[in-house]
Parts: sequence; structure tokens; C-alpha cells
Amino acid sequence: MFKRTKSPVEETTVAKPGGKGRPTPTRKEAEAAAKARAKAPTDRKANSRKEREFRAEQSKRIRQGMKEGDEKYMLPRDRGPVRRFIRDYVDARFSIVEMVIPLMIVGLILGYTGNSALVQASSLVLLATVLFVVTDMLVLRFRIRRELKRRFPEEPLKGTTYYTLTRAMQMKFMRMPKAKVKIGQALPDDYR
Repeated sequence: MFKRTKSPVEETTVAKPGGKGRPTPTRKEAEAAAKARAKAPTDRKANSRKEREFRAEQSKRIRQGMKEGDEKYMLPRDRGPVRRFIRDYVDARFSIVEMVIPLMIVGLILGYTGNSALVQASSLVLLATVLFVVTDMLVLRFRIRRELKRRFPEEPLKGTTYYTLTRAMQMKFMRMPKAKVKIGQALPDDYR
């Protein structure tokens, strides 16, 4: 009797800049969607299979994002311009660590020959490899600190040495996020 009747009006949807591009659902629609999501699964195996597939797809997307260097997918320790510069600096230089595995293999082969002179040469090769790696890491530490102070004077340097050395101790093909620069490539001046 006292009920208002709505006059039929054409709905026009105008997309606002920055809007979500669709109308807000009514309360009734939102409650129905929430009830549908909250319903217990009827087939547990199918539901768990679907969840596994979703997790696998999500982890694949995260791994791909990390490989490509997308900061959104990186761990917090890898984010920021300072860490990006450290990665590029380490990746752009030749490191003795690149030669550790071949030198270790040569040392082991020489050690198993049975000849006493070759066994001594083997231990000398292994000792020299360790000394070269330690020396290279010390030189890297001092150079990276000097470069960080020059490029990022207001940034704290806490944790940068550890990050640099752990990245440098990995073989180039195993580094994550993947290297974006080649050995010997000049680095840009601005990392902001």
C-alpha cells in the first residue's frame, strides 16, 4: 500500500579513473558468495588436488619472478637499491670462486695418483685455492664498502658485507636472483 515503486532506469556504468571497473555487489550477493565459499567441500580429494595445483602455480610464479628480478617476488633481504647494486657489482666481476670446482677436481685427481710428488702438488693446489679465495673475498669486501659509501652515503651498511660474501661464494649459475649483468660490464651510476 505505501510501498514505493522504482521507475525503470537504465544503468550506466561509468568507469572512474582508479576505480575497480565493476559495480559493488549488493549485500545479498556478497552474503551468498561468502556462504558458497564457506561451504564444506563435498569431495576432499578434488579439493586438496585443487589446492596443491594452486600452490604449485603460485610457487612457480614466485620462482619466475625471482629469476627475472622482480622485487615484488624477492625475499626482504634482496630488496632495495643497495642490494641490487651489490648483486650487480658481484656479478660484474670475475671471481676466483668460479674456478674452485675445477681446481678442487684437479687437486683430488693429483691426490689419488699415488705418486708422492703429485700428492704434495695436490695439497699445494688445494691450499693455494683456499688462500686465493680468502684473499679475493677480503679485496671484494673492502672495494664494495668503499663503493657503497660513495654511492649510498646516507644508507646504513649493516649486513652488506655478509650479503656480498654469500653472493660471491656461490657459483654464478646458482645465484638467486639471477645475474642481470655480464662479467666486465660497466654499472650505472644511479640505482634509485
